[in-house]
Amino acid sequence: FQTILDKQISPNWGIFVGQGTVRSRVIGAEDRNPSAAELDQMKDMVRQAMQQGALGISTGLFYVPGSFTPTEEVIELSRVAAEFGGIYISHMREEAAELIDSVNETIRIGEEAGIPVQMTHHKVIGVQNWGASIDSLRLVDEARARGIDITIDQYPYTASQTGINALIPQWAQEGGRERMLERIDSPETRATIKSEVVQKILYDRGGGDPKNVFISRNTWDPSMAGKNLAELAVEAGMEPTPENAADIVFEILAGGGATAVYHAIGPEDVDRIMQHPATAIGSDGPVGIFGEGAPHPRQYGTFARVLGHFVRERGILSLEDAVRKMSSQTARRLGIHDRGLLTEGYYADIAVFDADEIIDKATFEDPHQYAEGMKYVLVNGQIVVADGQHTGRRRGKIIYGPG
Repeated sequence: FQTILDKQISPNWGIFVGQGTVRSRVIGAEDRNPSAAELDQMKDMVRQAMQQGALGISTGLFYVPGSFTPTEEVIELSRVAAEFGGIYISHMREEAAELIDSVNETIRIGEEAGIPVQMTHHKVIGVQNWGASIDSLRLVDEARARGIDITIDQYPYTASQTGINALIPQWAQEGGRERMLERIDSPETRATIKSEVVQKILYDRGGGDPKNVFISRNTWDPSMAGKNLAELAVEAGMEPTPENAADIVFEILAGGGATAVYHAIGPEDVDRIMQHPATAIGSDGPVGIFGEGAPHPRQYGTFARVLGHFVRERGILSLEDAVRKMSSQTARRLGIHDRGLLTEGYYADIAVFDADEIIDKATFEDPHQYAEGMKYVLVNGQIVVADGQHTGRRRGKIIYGPG
């Protein structure tokens, strides 16, 4: 927080305490349960973070070491965050074939920890799983009907973005990068890992074909940015098969890793999730450097895309509902009581746009493009964007959590 205050930034800034970060500090990347003393240490870390202003606790149960965390451990840590009025927000364990199990786990955590829960960037991955949002949203409705405070957020795209490690089975990542590379190089385990990578390309994040996985950022070989696994296989003199794509993934990991975009999300699920009353809009995108790499276009276009494409062009949402999902609904969910509405006495965080013009311009092929139609942005009463140009003002504040 102090670093942010010293630097001075334009947007407001609030954060959660990361369960994966806490577990890494105490246990590392090992696949085991904590001792009683380790659990107490982790609870103390969550408690301290809440007292220092975290909005709640977040988990990435798909990622190591979150993937090694039993549900009961998550519940114990979430109870600490709940004591301070925080919320639980989760990248669930699975968003493909085991999506429904993950939704049920998220609901259980909220119920047993007594904490509001948020299913973050809810989506359905893998062509054969498309349509599963019918059941996932039904579970949300049933949970809400019995008093569990569960909500959703979503970004408006049919592709996700995360590290290339997402294609590697979690058991092979135990112990960190070096042990993962040893397993990939070992004759005893390489074939098993490769088989599972092929399965993920065919039935999970790969969307059935190596051409659906694009490298978005590679610090050790920037020339890879914007190329898919099929193209990289051909460049290496191989056929663009899932098996050869798996070997490319191994080479990328050995070189230092990379971030990738995965085209594997069902478009009808995107519409259905967006229309659900408990769904807010969020980009799930980092703040990147303009012109660097080939990032997911969501970090430039999320909100303009909803307003232009899903509201004006397709009528999936009304304009008023879309604005609510981007402002007051989010502020209320995060426990921010003096922002998110145009109301006397609230901070003047205001976005002024032309509803007939606003549209995203960023694409997967050419992501570094700002949206059009956003006229003014005010942060804490100061104009930060005027006529689409940054004014140089840095008026962002720390948004402290309830603790």
